[in-house]
Amino acid sequence: MVSEDLLALLVCPMDQKSALRREGDALVCTRCGPRFAIKDDIPNMLIEEAELPPGCPALTDLECVRSGDARVDVP
Repeated sequence: MVSEDLLALLVCPMDQKSALRREGDALVCTRCGPRFAIKDDIPNMLIEEAELPPGCPALTDLECVRSGDARVDVP
């Protein structure tokens, strides 16, 4: 399990400032909601592999991207 010390240092890779909370085997951004899986006690913080929140069909639809606080390079 991810230690509390590590969790205190990690932030959402989308806007690089929002806190993350632990929910089961994932870390969830407290602002925009993507879920980053934890596998073998290692959080996968790759944006491309994050599970988007319900009702959000694409990274560009996340609140932090729409507000301009995060940028996503879309091909």
